[in-house]
Amino acid sequence: MRSPSEVGAEAVPLVRPLPADTFCPQSQRSFVLIAAILASALGFIDGSILAIATPAIRVDLGASFAEAQWISNAYALTLSALILVGGAAGDRFGLRHAFVEGIALFIGASLACAVAPNPPMLIAFRAIQGIGAAIMVPGSLAIIAKAYPKKERGRAIGIWAAASALTTALGPVLGGVVLSAFGDGIWRAIFAINLPLGLVSIYLLLAKVPADAPTEKRSLDLGGAALATLAFGALAYGLTSMSSEGEGQMSGPSIAAGTVLLVVFIVFERRQREPMTDLSLFRVGAFAGANVATFFLYFALSANLFYLPMLLIAGWRLSAAEVGFIFLPLSVLIALLSG
Repeated sequence: MRSPSEVGAEAVPLVRPLPADTFCPQSQRSFVLIAAILASALGFIDGSILAIATPAIRVDLGASFAEAQWISNAYALTLSALILVGGAAGDRFGLRHAFVEGIALFIGASLACAVAPNPPMLIAFRAIQGIGAAIMVPGSLAIIAKAYPKKERGRAIGIWAAASALTTALGPVLGGVVLSAFGDGIWRAIFAINLPLGLVSIYLLLAKVPADAPTEKRSLDLGGAALATLAFGALAYGLTSMSSEGEGQMSGPSIAAGTVLLVVFIVFERRQREPMTDLSLFRVGAFAGANVATFFLYFALSANLFYLPMLLIAGWRLSAAEVGFIFLPLSVLIALLSG
């Protein structure tokens, strides 16, 4: 006969079972949050500082105006065209696995950007950096949502959003101060700083966070992703070449090719069993309207963030630090409203 204490010991489980809506024990969830914040900081700091550093990059590498545009465009192009596939990769292979792969690709491309000898190489590495970001960016918030149970999820996402807002707001100021203090050549450190942040994030994910099981075995729409990249790339090249000396004659054909590829993309997606983009969503007025408004908003915002620093630094002869502080109110408002 067993004693009451032995029966009681068997009745009480030694390990508390996980809630059904999480894969991560409570003691390890903080590591998920820290890793997600660090990974998000990679993209937010990189993007916000680069706007201030573009004039310095032009001077140091001897980049033309069109090449300077593509240093920004290449990253945005691959990020926007592949972000839906990047999100689906987390569902197919597991969020932790995909998130780590995205961070590794991002920091590898960042190091390549830091040592790029000329504008074409920097543009190519920026495109690869965008591919990494397309996997990393959706994985950041998704892994928080999957690691925390529903009752704790809102607080965790709030902390992540606040940290993201802080890095976004401080990026231009820190970048401007560093450029003013150490000279134009220090722009390479903007990309190199991604290495320690990324390595810490990867360490936390692999050493402190358990692997999660894939939620779906859906196929990745790589064909749709390739068509979207080609279509938007051709359209971007056509619009950029309008203001480029010697390339203006390519503007019309490039825009026409991009339009044709966009139509091909739509037809292709309609025939896919598991499309990258569910085009039926655009029949919903609110969804379509929000996307149109977002397009024009970021079209205008991106133009301002690209042109204004060059105008203020090259035209008005302001220092990079002064330009960083000029952008601070805008950065703070964007960060607060988006958070």
